[in-house]
Formats: sequence, C-alpha cells, structure tokens
Amino acid sequence: MAGSVNKVILIGNLGRDPEVRSFQNGGKVCNLRIATSENWKDRNTGERRERTEWHSVAIFNEGLVRVAEQYLRKGSKVYIEGQLQTRKWQDQSGQDRYSTEVVLQGFGSTLTMLDGRGEGGGSDGGGYGGGQGGGSQGGGYGGGGGGYDSGPQQGSGFGGGSGGPSHNIDDDEIPF
Repeated sequence: MAGSVNKVILIGNLGRDPEVRSFQNGGKVCNLRIATSENWKDRNTGERRERTEWHSVAIFNEGLVRVAEQYLRKGSKVYIEGQLQTRKWQDQSGQDRYSTEVVLQGFGSTLTMLDGRGEGGGSDGGGYGGGQGGGSQGGGYGGGGGGYDSGPQQGSGFGGGSGGPSHNIDDDEIPF
C-alpha cells in the first residue's frame, strides 16, 4: 500500500462534562470521555447483552474547544472525527506510562452535536467542522442542521438548523 490512514469516527455520549485546561501560551485543550455501546442477543440464552467502550478524546482545535466548552454536557450525543495518537508520560513514581486517545486538531477534525441539549445552542444535527480549508461536515447523522468550518471567519461560528425543541433531561436519567 502506498500510504496509510489514521482516522477515527465515533458516535457516542459524553460520560461527564468536558474538562477544559489552559496552557501558558494561551492555548486550550478539551478532554472528553465518550461512551459507545454495542448490543446483541446472546445465542445461548436469548438474553439481550450490551458492552460499553469508553474513549478518551483530546481537542486542541480552538474553535472546537470553544463549542465543546459552551454546548456539550454529560450525556450529550456527538459525532467526532479525529486521529488516534499514543503519548508517553511518567507517573509520580517515575514509571513510563502510555495513553492512547482520539485527537482532534487541525484539518480533518470534526465535532458534530447530534442533539440540541446545549444551552441556547444548535439543533438536532448542528455541527462544527474543524478543518482549515473547505470541507465542512454536514448534519447527516442528526436529521438536519449543517457543518461549520473553524477556519478564519469571525464571530462564534456556531449555529445552524432550525432551533428545534429543547430537551429538559435530568442528569439522573442518563444511564452513565
């Protein structure tokens, strides 16, 4: 094969509120924990089974960090596109540790909200693409809305859709 591909696509729910940290140089990173679930019927017992996989996501794209910080909350359903990266770090005892996470930065990164639960923001399928030139992500997974490129435009850059109904869901109703 002439080249290689490192692309991750996830559709899942946030297991906790986004965690945003600032760097000394003024940049920010937003960390998410996204749950994806797989359901099947056990052949032996006929019982419904479910397995949930947890994914660590780090967002370095400025526009996407802003959207995640403002609009995403525990339980939010999202579509993301990013790259898999493994980093090496040392724990408190000096032992080398490795963490693998999905990273959204630069061209080809996408974050799309699939529900309209953010406060005052978006509608079903509203999205925010994280590229640096053309190529916005449509709202094909949420029943409408559109994608927005986080390139050089000014303003909040977020919106789209028809401002669908708001959902009032208590945290206790979310299964994770």
